[in-house]
Amino acid sequence: MAKMIFLKSAVLPQDYPTQSRPEIAVAGRSNAGKSSFINALATSKVAKVSQTPGKTALLNFFDFGQHYRFVDMPGYGWAARSIPEMEQWTAMIETYISSRENLVGLILLMDLRRDWSADEQMLKNFCDAVGRPMAVILTKMDKSKLKEQNERKKLISQKSQLPTFLTSAETKTGVKEVEEYIFEHWVKGWKLEKETP
Repeated sequence: MAKMIFLKSAVLPQDYPTQSRPEIAVAGRSNAGKSSFINALATSKVAKVSQTPGKTALLNFFDFGQHYRFVDMPGYGWAARSIPEMEQWTAMIETYISSRENLVGLILLMDLRRDWSADEQMLKNFCDAVGRPMAVILTKMDKSKLKEQNERKKLISQKSQLPTFLTSAETKTGVKEVEEYIFEHWVKGWKLEKETP
């Protein structure tokens, strides 16, 4: 696995890092296990795992190896935040997804035991509208039996109409597969496009 390094946090486009490498956005509900997944990719604790869902309020940029970058976005679906805060977060996320030229894809993390909801569909519709490819990462598979894992993956894949992966940050199962998919389908294309005269 490549080494992951925390780069910086930002809210406004002028504070984002330079667009020197392709970026993968990491989205999901506040308790979907985004930080745990990032740490599983990094094989170290680069992202803070909070006991309080909804703690991430900024866009957190992490360089992954020499080729690309992950961007941990604030989680959604956490009612403890005020309406103005939620509106501010929504504007920040929509601005980033729609305007960031080197954003090559978005992975949506979902707890395996949750259903595809209006929130997830809204995010997919928005990404479709601005031309950002997506994939669904089902987390916490270690908390379910094999039969349920396969049934949930099939169901979410059908509902989302997106590539869907089973993962566990606890056992690292499926994490390498996600990394390979991201590189082969999104990162390599960006590099070739930028390197072509």
